[in-house]
Amino acid sequence: MKLIRINLPQYKIDELPDHEALGKIVDQELKKHFMGQSILVRGIASSEHPDITIEELIDTIKSTGTDRYDPTRKGDRYENIDNKHIDMFAFPHSVTEDSSIFEDVVYGFYHSAIGVHGKPQRIDILTIYDATKMTKVVHQYEGRDDIKEDGYVFNDTKNRVDAILGIVRID
Repeated sequence: MKLIRINLPQYKIDELPDHEALGKIVDQELKKHFMGQSILVRGIASSEHPDITIEELIDTIKSTGTDRYDPTRKGDRYENIDNKHIDMFAFPHSVTEDSSIFEDVVYGFYHSAIGVHGKPQRIDILTIYDATKMTKVVHQYEGRDDIKEDGYVFNDTKNRVDAILGIVRID
């Protein structure tokens, strides 16, 4: 498991971030470490985990394979009309020279978070998973016609850590 740290002092959410510029910086690091691999990228906002530090959250991911450490805590968007189990949501990517990865994640955490949480969220952690060790869960939300393909479950629920390729801390 690779541990990567990226300093992005220009990444702020008090105004619309420059998704493209931020994406290029982070993508350069992702390409350096994961070129040619099929990955799932899970963005995490530490603001959604107010009772623990970023380091504690990273330690939890390293030891359990996921940031979903509290089984009693309901995550947003996990309910679906077929009651399918979803371990996490992530962005799938094949890492190539032309990949554009982080731009989409930043965009979602800014714009979609406003709709879901009423405010944008800043990504502090990216967990990079091996896509071959996860299975996509196609699902649909009540009252919506679109089919979602961003849910995933671990293939080996007893060894979730094995699915992690890397953890990126974004300062």
